[in-house]
Amino acid sequence: MALVVQKYGGTSMGSIERIRNVAQRVAKTFDEGNDVIVVVSAMSGETNKLVALCNEISELPNEREYDVLVSTGEQVSIALLAITLESMGYKAKSYCGFQIPIITDSACAKARIEEIGDQNIRADLKERTIVVVAGFQGIDRKGNITTLGRGGSDTSAVAVAAALKADVCEIYTDVDGIYTTDPRIVPEASKMEKISYDEMLEMASLGSKVLQIRSVEFAKKYGVVVHVRSSFNDNSGTLVTKEDADMETVLVSGISFNKDEAKISVVRVPDKPGIASKLFLPLSEANISVDMIIQNLSHEGFTDVTFTVPKGDFKKALKIVNETAGEMEAGKVISDENISKVSIIGVGMRSHSGIASKMFETLSKEGINIQMISTSEIKVSCVIDAKYTELAIRVLHAAFGLDSKQVAAE
Repeated sequence: MALVVQKYGGTSMGSIERIRNVAQRVAKTFDEGNDVIVVVSAMSGETNKLVALCNEISELPNEREYDVLVSTGEQVSIALLAITLESMGYKAKSYCGFQIPIITDSACAKARIEEIGDQNIRADLKERTIVVVAGFQGIDRKGNITTLGRGGSDTSAVAVAAALKADVCEIYTDVDGIYTTDPRIVPEASKMEKISYDEMLEMASLGSKVLQIRSVEFAKKYGVVVHVRSSFNDNSGTLVTKEDADMETVLVSGISFNKDEAKISVVRVPDKPGIASKLFLPLSEANISVDMIIQNLSHEGFTDVTFTVPKGDFKKALKIVNETAGEMEAGKVISDENISKVSIIGVGMRSHSGIASKMFETLSKEGINIQMISTSEIKVSCVIDAKYTELAIRVLHAAFGLDSKQVAAE
């Protein structure tokens, strides 16, 4: 008998018919003798509807009340799935995040999990009850409902799997695995049999929507084997697991892109100690993540600083930066929301040279200007004009031999 955690996203839970399909999959796993914990998202489109209602009332709503509102979608899902399982003759019990409890910090809309209580779930599993858990939500130590950010149900599932020491965490979605890039842009994209935690971390942080980055962080930290599969067929998916020797033979494993960032530049910043801290500390205190940062060489005691932030935080970030720039007596603040970050990822980069130059040359041949560059051991990212995103992905995918026909030929 194994302990299996299964997570189903909003598309998988998008209608009563699909919820019945999920229940049948859960029941099959249970009938094979396994203990089963199911983590679910809100029904497809429900969270967006709740956010839209909130935005009609306030452009910057109270964050505590925002979390109270958007967390309700998952409560509907868990109840419907538990009721469906009970109607099929199975014992099932649903839990909101605060009932488990899933303890988080107090960063509303992007809370981080600190602790998970396992007593209630373990007691139910002993009674051969299928446990249905609301993803995306938790409770802080002051008793406030919190949410984990969009895609947070993945994190909930992997965190529950880690806390309960599950044998596997199966992430069911509307795709049947992790591809070398988005198949909607490049139909020749190949499905990967396995990918390392580090590569998946980079892909998730660089725009891949298959898994939320914090879910991969949890999986790597606690050694949780994650299996990404489709909820609409029985095909084998992609394993996210520890790195092995085979993975290093591939120079580039995938191409990611992210259109959900914006660029902010502060011109003529006084170049003296403490200025960087003064510029970025207010953003940190507002829980705004800063991604790529470029600082130009100092000229006559001034420098320019350019960085990117999530597009969802852009308005708040721009307001803070304008205030800070005024206090520092810097020059003007320039912003651009029409950018995209395109990245190549692969653990093989650690032991091979010339990959970055090949990327730059490929983009240059298509007349695509590079605005910013960021690198790590296993990735190279370039910020470009958003209108060139799909072209950049297609030419890079082909240049690094990732098209399915090229892979098959090898």
